[in-house]
Amino acid sequence: MSETEASPAGPVARVRALFKDRPVFAWALYDWGNSVFATTVLAGFFPVFFKEYWNAGTDPVVSTARLGFANSVASCAVLVMAPVLGALADGGGVRKRFLGFFTGLGVLMAAALWLVPQGAWSTAAVVYVLASVGFSGAIVFYDALLVAVSRPERYDEVSAFGFSLGYIGGGLLFAGNVAMTLWPGAFGLADAAEAVRLSFVTVAVWWLVFALPLFRAVPEPPPTQASAGARAAVWASLRELWQTVRQYRTHRMAALFLAAYFFYIDGVHTIIRMAVDYGLALGFPAESLIVALLITQFVGFPAALAYGLAANRFGPKPTLYFGVAVYVGVTVYAYFLSSVTEFYILAAVIGLVQGGVQAISRSLYARFVPPAQAGAFFGFFNMLGRFAAIIGPSLVAVTGLLTGSSRLGILSVAVLLIAGMVLLGFVRETEGPPASRPA
Repeated sequence: MSETEASPAGPVARVRALFKDRPVFAWALYDWGNSVFATTVLAGFFPVFFKEYWNAGTDPVVSTARLGFANSVASCAVLVMAPVLGALADGGGVRKRFLGFFTGLGVLMAAALWLVPQGAWSTAAVVYVLASVGFSGAIVFYDALLVAVSRPERYDEVSAFGFSLGYIGGGLLFAGNVAMTLWPGAFGLADAAEAVRLSFVTVAVWWLVFALPLFRAVPEPPPTQASAGARAAVWASLRELWQTVRQYRTHRMAALFLAAYFFYIDGVHTIIRMAVDYGLALGFPAESLIVALLITQFVGFPAALAYGLAANRFGPKPTLYFGVAVYVGVTVYAYFLSSVTEFYILAAVIGLVQGGVQAISRSLYARFVPPAQAGAFFGFFNMLGRFAAIIGPSLVAVTGLLTGSSRLGILSVAVLLIAGMVLLGFVRETEGPPASRPA
């Protein structure tokens, strides 16, 4: 039994044990690596660069529509592929192989953004979609490997450990990328545009380097079926997918949790994606909004770790409830925002709960998942998360259009969060299937 599984008593000892457990640390390092795509590309530079560099001279409404379409295509691709690929990986016992494929796709496409010339918005959109598919597809198999590195009683801490390293890893590179764009001359670069393009390359290198330990140290869960040809494996995966859908009738808590997760993660992802846009709508300067993103990242590092320890002490469901309730408060606070300082406070509060809510959601769901079908079940988990990222922003947009108020638009997100909390109330933690890994 590893030190992590020995469950040391004190919180400092428990965190130290996470770092010492080689498979757990290698697994969590992947989060450190791939989170830079979420910070530097998705949330940070790509939306602004797409509008001002690849769509230079284009009507802002048109460029926004093009970006929205690119995001929708990427989300829909993951929506369709995730459960099928998860089932295929489970059947063949090749979760790491699929993780490697999608990681390679994401890394190559992130680096390829450097090569896209100014004004070539369609090429940039295609490369961005492929990079996003690689990023999102890899997460399906990364999440499914949680059951390979930890026992159920340690899911909360291990999952939160991954998110915490993701925050600090993503935040460190993002801070360096921001410095490159603010002072390009100090880095030997011609201008901010060259700095942003180089930032995409640094994302690819960082992601690749910190992904490698997982492939060496994390064990591959055994296959659930004998090896077969590619066509037979695909058909077998489709049959397993259908069986997984049917099994939600017997895994009632997994199905009920997914329903709750669909609503509250919709709210969480909406706030993540719309916060900067909301700040711009209130007239706050773009530089201040980037600082706010950095605040969220660096507050999120210790907060996610603390969240895992809190879940171990108070239980995952109460801890998750607390985080979602804080998000409800965030939407109310956002309605009354009037200064950049208040926006910074909002960013810090989001950092306190954002990683924790995501980490504990993953670990709580893992309790209801049959280990041999973790890929298929986590395929549905990620599928709903990606679909929710489409519904939430639409709710904000429609509310804003109907009322003429962006403040009411952001406040409407509370409806989704509260709906998720109500459904979560019916989830019983004790009804999950037994899950374990060899000592």
